[in-house]
Amino acid sequence: MGADRTDEELMLAYAGGDTVAFEILYRRHRGTLYRFLLRSLRQRADADEVFQETWSRAIAARARYRVEAKFTTWLLQIAHNLVVDRFRRARPHAGEEETEAVFRGLDAPEEERPERVLSEFEQRRRLQLALEELPEEQRVTFLLRMENGLGLEEISEVTGAGRETVKSRLRYALARIRARFET
Repeated sequence: MGADRTDEELMLAYAGGDTVAFEILYRRHRGTLYRFLLRSLRQRADADEVFQETWSRAIAARARYRVEAKFTTWLLQIAHNLVVDRFRRARPHAGEEETEAVFRGLDAPEEERPERVLSEFEQRRRLQLALEELPEEQRVTFLLRMENGLGLEEISEVTGAGRETVKSRLRYALARIRARFET
């Protein structure tokens, strides 16, 4: 019945009063949205809170919804804005020692980085740690690309950054993650 409709059609139907359309949208996108938030915020309680707020904002904006982008882009843009707001309120500042340690790790010559064979668990853990070390803008860009499969233009729409900025953030994030795996 409604399951064969596009996300955009479902959101427009919901704006017209079809609550079943919203239930379908919620089922389709709750996992993707929650994973994005959990990886972005790293604390389950924070992810839970922003998850609820994202859906609340989507519900509140249903009458103003226009098909200008994919529904997922629109939903992730709401979530991204809430994540940015949260980071602005509690922005940590890296100390001089921490900054120097990161630069020392990035400057190490390739031949000084020992290669190890890691188990799948260790690799996942290293990826998680590498993601946690990324600046927020790079982490969000990386997650939107790799986990949500968004293209550069869509990431640009979600984050409000220019296409070239998105490309740079993605390039820097990949370089940092590679460096983390090479140490």
